Amino acid sequence: MSEQTSSNSGGGNGALAFIVGGLVVIVAVLAFFMWSGGMSSKKQVDVNISASAPKLPDAPAPKAPGG
Repeated sequence: MSEQTSSNSGGGNGALAFIVGGLVVIVAVLAFFMWSGGMSSKKQVDVNISASAPKLPDAPAPKAPGG
């Protein structure tokens, strides 16, 4: 009689661990951007723009009818 042994190398477990690790990294990056405001410098920008209205030239006086 021949003796047969079956062994499972567990190759699927490595792929599953890689996928779960990738998901953990993605969740960590999303949490960083949501709770810390991301990589912004949080500078306060205050812009005040003012301009004077243009002065229009005086319109010429209308001519008298028939003249």
